[in-house]
Amino acid sequence: MKNKINSIFPTLIAQGSLPKSETLNRRMMKDILIISKEDKMGRQWSKESYRGGYTSYGSLSDLHSRYPSFAAFELALQPHAEAFAKAQGWNLKGLELRMTQLWVNVMPANVYHTLHFHPHSALSGGYYVQTPPNSIPMKIEDPRMALYMNAPLRENTTEASKDLYYKVPAKAGEFVIFESWLRHEVPPNTSKKPRVSLSFNYSLDNEE
Repeated sequence: MKNKINSIFPTLIAQGSLPKSETLNRRMMKDILIISKEDKMGRQWSKESYRGGYTSYGSLSDLHSRYPSFAAFELALQPHAEAFAKAQGWNLKGLELRMTQLWVNVMPANVYHTLHFHPHSALSGGYYVQTPPNSIPMKIEDPRMALYMNAPLRENTTEASKDLYYKVPAKAGEFVIFESWLRHEVPPNTSKKPRVSLSFNYSLDNEE
């Protein structure tokens, strides 16, 4: 047998854009401006846990069930989530892949998301509604990070498969989907303008 190097146990993520995203984003931004002003519980939660920014995570995490604009977003994203589940080779017989949570994040200058994952869900991800020029990307951590132990430092490389973090560019109209156990973060926003995104979770429920 000839010696060879194989790539095994890949971590899949889905990236893409939604059709007619400019129109959809304008509709959602109108609602986001209203929500961020009227959501007193969310503003209080953000003051304590998302300092400098606003998120509806702690108050309104079911936006797709409350506003037509976000319901339209859910409808547009659903086939992409299903295609990703199929690419994973999941057996979904008798199960329904359903968006269970959707919330908004408004990140002014210097606001950030710490490293985290989304427990109790199957798929998670983000969608960009408004991004200033040179918006900071999301960073996805190599899931083997905790197992490297005595591994030597790596040389600088442009190969994503050899980097310890994968950077997802922040561009309005684009989304990223990944399995919910995958840890990710958003470094501090270096722009003076707010970076506005949606975060979402999908769960697998029994079909009725």
